[in-house]
Amino acid sequence: MVTYDLLWKVPAKGDRRLGLYVRLPGHCRSSETTSSFAGGAYIERWRTACDGGLKDATIAINGLETTRTDVLARVEDSNGHTQTVRLTPSQPEFKVMGTAGPATLVRTYFKLGVEHILLGFDHLLFVLALLFLVEGWRRLVATITAFTTAHSLTLAAATFGWVKVPQAPVEAVIALSIMFVAVEILHRYQERTGIATRKPWIVAFVFGLLHGLGFAGALREIGLPDDAISLALAFFNVGVEAGQLLFVAAVFLLFWLITQLMGIRGTTAERSASLGRAIARPASYMIGTLAAFWLIQRTYGFFV
Repeated sequence: MVTYDLLWKVPAKGDRRLGLYVRLPGHCRSSETTSSFAGGAYIERWRTACDGGLKDATIAINGLETTRTDVLARVEDSNGHTQTVRLTPSQPEFKVMGTAGPATLVRTYFKLGVEHILLGFDHLLFVLALLFLVEGWRRLVATITAFTTAHSLTLAAATFGWVKVPQAPVEAVIALSIMFVAVEILHRYQERTGIATRKPWIVAFVFGLLHGLGFAGALREIGLPDDAISLALAFFNVGVEAGQLLFVAAVFLLFWLITQLMGIRGTTAERSASLGRAIARPASYMIGTLAAFWLIQRTYGFFV
């Protein structure tokens, strides 16, 4: 008989929790259950005894298949071997492995980072706005590097508890940052240069600090393994950067295809600049309008 201590944490609002439940194999018997609501989550702890242990056994999450959320499951044995698995509505169960090294954790958090940035439409919209605002490869590289450095700093600071900021105001100010850059795009093409046009890396760094706090909020919801926080954080951040670079590459590929179809002549940089000037105004209005909607929506969320 092998005994395990279990911790189960799901999102909650007030005294209402998300209807997800752990289903252990039939040869396990649970006892000593305690539960509480804290920090916007329902937390449950219990002890279970399993004949022969959990090796090669299947653990499932009941109710996951009817949601649009993910579950991060982590199993640690007495020898310190850990297995970290991401469960989804299409794959709500997993098989416990005998041993698992850090490679599984690296893959899991890298993939979570990539998916978070590619599904984080507000962060992508900010990066898209920077692409319209900044002209020249060197300035663009400096601007993206400043944004990356800044959000990496605050992501780490918030994860380790050095900085604590309420998430709702952060999300609202992120929307405001997108609106600011959208206005600066218009100003640039109206020859009203501001600091965002002259020194875009400064603006990218300042707002990158805010976006890092937004990433940290998402990472808190996912959770981090206590004994491998630095490794999980590092590869989540690497995944975010990989997803960001993938998005930038896709935008430039789209621009190149459009210039080819429109027959715009010149070097690659000149064609991109010509296309940017042609669509900058409608793009800035689109970006600004969407950001304004998010700002109103997120500010309203303070009061409900």
